[in-house]
Parts: sequence; structure tokens; C-alpha cells
Amino acid sequence: MALVMDREALNVFLDRNFPQVAGQIRVEALDEQQMTARLLVNEQHLRPGGTISGPAMFALADVTIYLAILARIGEVALAVTTNASIDFMRKPESGRDLLADCRILKLGRVLAVGEVLMRSEGSDEPVARCSMTYSIPPNR
Repeated sequence: MALVMDREALNVFLDRNFPQVAGQIRVEALDEQQMTARLLVNEQHLRPGGTISGPAMFALADVTIYLAILARIGEVALAVTTNASIDFMRKPESGRDLLADCRILKLGRVLAVGEVLMRSEGSDEPVARCSMTYSIPPNR
């Protein structure tokens, strides 16, 4: 499916509609097969022991899949997560941003399914894998 929003438009949308993550998550790259987003890791994303927290990783996955869907359907702020599964596979590398590589596996009229592999910047080893299903409102 062709893209209807580019990297810049997605970042503007995110900043405008989700101030709670503005400046923390950025779309880095986007094409018809994949999108990559970055979590700009800082102290608020860390858990005791200095590693990136599970909630911060989950938020990155959720926002990444959401934006990858919007890149294909346009600004639909009310698309919502209906199912999520995440596997934490290894500890992220300390002091590095987290990258999320996303593929949309299915994009239907009312449901979309996406998958994210997260990795520490500079590494190809996945630290987590997440799959999510989104409900897309009718009459978008």
C-alpha cells in the first residue's frame, strides 16, 4: 500500500497529538515495507539497574506500529490498540538509544496487525519483539 504520510508529517502529528512522548520518540526512516523509530533514551526511561524499562520499550513499540499504520491510512487519531504481545529477549545496551523496526503484516478495513523488533543503536541483536493489533474506526 502506498504511503500517505511521510517521516516529517508523522513526527509533526506525534508532537501535536501526543505531547506526553513529544521529543522522546522520532520516526527515523520510512518506506512501503518498513518504518524505523527511535526512542531518545534518557533518565526517565531507565529502571533500577540502569537499563531501559519494559514500559518505555512497550511505549516505543505501540507508538511505532501506530505511526506505521497512519503512514498508510492518514491521520486517524482514534485508531486504538486492541491486542498486544511483547517478548523481552535481552537487556538493551546501556547508554544507547533504542530503535524499533516495524512491518505492517495486515492492513484491513477495521483491523491492522504490525510487528516490531527493537534493538539498541549500533547492534543488530533484537532486545524485544512485539506484535499488536489495532482497531481502525469506520468512516476514517
